Amino acid sequence: MKRISLIIIALLFSIATFAQQHYDTDFTQTKVMKISGKTTEKAGHILFDGNDQLSMVYSDPEGDFFIIEGTKVKINLDGKKAELDSEKVKMVKLQRSTLLNCLSGNWEQAATDNNAEVTTTEENGFKTITLTAKGKVPKGGYSNVVLNYNIADGTLNEMTLEEAVGAINTYRISAQ
Repeated sequence: MKRISLIIIALLFSIATFAQQHYDTDFTQTKVMKISGKTTEKAGHILFDGNDQLSMVYSDPEGDFFIIEGTKVKINLDGKKAELDSEKVKMVKLQRSTLLNCLSGNWEQAATDNNAEVTTTEENGFKTITLTAKGKVPKGGYSNVVLNYNIADGTLNEMTLEEAVGAINTYRISAQ
């Protein structure tokens, strides 16, 4: 009985450590196109409420943004503007869900959504979660996701999203 209680306490601590996170900090983004090898760098500010409100406003290039407000996704990236309802566009729903789940520490749901298996490692105070697609990647999904969390406070430090089409986006979140 004591062993079961200790396991439950450990699980609760693990869940509490990686519970919903709030972010109000700067970030950088590196995008690599696998086929061409072209790399672009961007920077901005991220504001995440821990639920379904995410704002990524870029300072470089100025004027770009990616905003989630409930089911609405507003985008102005690389000269392409759009406002989409994730309830009506399946691909956008998957991308929205993946981003919000990764930021809040719910990688299990992100893995389920992307038909991926999960591997975890811990080293030097960081927990690395890797989600690798188990087969066909759903449209708009990711073939590989790597999340690097600070164990002490559960915050996400780095997130790499590899799209099925070959673009790899790495987001580094500044210390809060």
